[in-house]
Amino acid sequence: MSQPPGQQPPQGGFGAPQEPPQGNPQPAQGNPQPPQGPPQTPPPPQTQPPTQPGHGFPQVPGHAPGPTPGQAPGQAPGYGYPQQPGPYQQQPGPYGRQPGPYGQQPNPYQQQPGPYGQQPGPYGQQAGQGHPQQQFAGAPAPGGQGGDGGSAKRKPALIVGAAAAALLVIGGGVYFATSGDDGDKKPVAEKSEAGGPSASPSVDQGDGKGDGREVDEDLNAGRKPGEAKVLWLMKNDVDLPRNGSDVYGPWVVGDTVVKGMYRGISGYSVADGKRKWTVDLPADLCAAPARTTTDGKIVIGVKNGTTSKADCADLQMIDLRTGKAGWKKSIKKNGIWDLMSDISLAISGDTVTVARTGNSNAFRVSDGTELFGKQPGDCQPYAFAGGPKLIAASNCRTGDVDNPQQQIQEIDPVSGKARWTYRVKRGWEVDRVYSVSPLVVSLKKEKEWSILSLRENGTFRSGLISDKGDTFAPDCGSAFAVFGKSLDGCTGVAADADTFYMATAPGSGLARTNKVVAFDLNTGKPRWKAAAPAEHVVKPLRMEGSDVLLYVEAGYNKGGGIATLAPTGGAPKTLLQHPASTSRIESTFYNAKVVYEDGRCIVASGRVSARNDKEELETKTMMAFGN
Repeated sequence: MSQPPGQQPPQGGFGAPQEPPQGNPQPAQGNPQPPQGPPQTPPPPQTQPPTQPGHGFPQVPGHAPGPTPGQAPGQAPGYGYPQQPGPYQQQPGPYGRQPGPYGQQPNPYQQQPGPYGQQPGPYGQQAGQGHPQQQFAGAPAPGGQGGDGGSAKRKPALIVGAAAAALLVIGGGVYFATSGDDGDKKPVAEKSEAGGPSASPSVDQGDGKGDGREVDEDLNAGRKPGEAKVLWLMKNDVDLPRNGSDVYGPWVVGDTVVKGMYRGISGYSVADGKRKWTVDLPADLCAAPARTTTDGKIVIGVKNGTTSKADCADLQMIDLRTGKAGWKKSIKKNGIWDLMSDISLAISGDTVTVARTGNSNAFRVSDGTELFGKQPGDCQPYAFAGGPKLIAASNCRTGDVDNPQQQIQEIDPVSGKARWTYRVKRGWEVDRVYSVSPLVVSLKKEKEWSILSLRENGTFRSGLISDKGDTFAPDCGSAFAVFGKSLDGCTGVAADADTFYMATAPGSGLARTNKVVAFDLNTGKPRWKAAAPAEHVVKPLRMEGSDVLLYVEAGYNKGGGIATLAPTGGAPKTLLQHPASTSRIESTFYNAKVVYEDGRCIVASGRVSARNDKEELETKTMMAFGN
């Protein structure tokens, strides 16, 4: 039950002010790691919480990312992990604020303030048709892998040092800032069209007739009884810029799996991995939504030129069922402060939203018609979460960038009008939306972090309170993205009507493992904890009926797989056990993205890069398993 007006939930657990505990998980030897950093609540980062908890929201302990997901202890990072070391730098917070460095985790045993410390009343205006309802922000927590970086959308300044590339470390990874190597070529401004059937990238179908691999040419040669087959393994065939490229997707539409990278988006057969179609782009792919429309259409962002001055300002619709490019248009700039160096996209129904600092637009996916633009008033959306509902995070003009005022709204995807408004406590910022229905939101305030749940009408439901000692590590996309942050698309979390499920951060060492914690959305308290299989790390992907669908990461000489967890907890039930003999391949995918559909599991690298052209073309980019 939520607290009555004027009362605050008990302190402690998630977000309670604490000192960093001893023995934070250490990265595996030889595995470059971003700075550690969240608190102890649900997902994000770790840092020292403030002395005063947020409005009644219990403060969250730190969130500490462990070794790179899927990587065996002591193993070198997979392809795509940045090759150069770089100085850890503070991550820019939304709207230019600079949160403190991440890495310190609150001490779960520090004395905490009394549960009912006097604080401003959390309940203000009653929520209604677009009217803000004052609620308490949530519990504190630092920035990190789950709440990766602020929502600032300013074009990043070029960082130049002795080398052409420097690394900006952000809560969970690094971003390459370089001078670029495209020269000053004029942009090719022609309509993208789907290419006809083209040569497929190097694909090993696991039948012993592979592509010249020196070892284990038959990917299924070492398969044991009960283990799934390797359906195919794909290698990169794209000549990439020197710092590599993020990978967008994969999206599965019918019998096609689609991913985008650099200057193209391609569809492949889920059965054998062979390319079915490609849409070539005139410039870099720079944004994509987490999901497609129900009929398989998507709108992507493409840069409006090939020089370093190009913005992510062109939209391209593509039908992923056929590989045909549809409408294309440029986003009209709305004033000199409409910065489009980075945008974020979200799809809800037949609407795609385009968000950036201080401005937003929405278009009909089917025909490109603009549905709505900049909102009236002093509060403007800077990011959206899509799916069955369209949720907006807005920043309100206050004149004080160090003390922001933000709000959460459900938006009508056709008219753009707010159905309700929830005003976040001053100083807190909307970081991520872990679920739109039920609505579960991650909030951050410099080094603090909290998670709250809202009811269908936008009123406060609960704030999550974790047990002492638990840290969390949601995966919210590429660590290389700095400003173009979407609200949705996180894994490591799932929710049903009354329960929110989140994975803890794995420990370090040879036997690194973790667990899933289930939280009651009506009280915010943990219901149960379920351990991952021995020496494995699990990550919730989504709900599968009433069960939680899990990806079981590959471990040291242990294959990954797909499992489910009952809503009552217990031991995970295996649906697909990947071969142990290919675990060393499965664990090399950097920032792996996993999709499970129709009994097949597809694992794709979230980024592709290498030290030289030869290694680049040997980089494994996607792998499929099935029975």
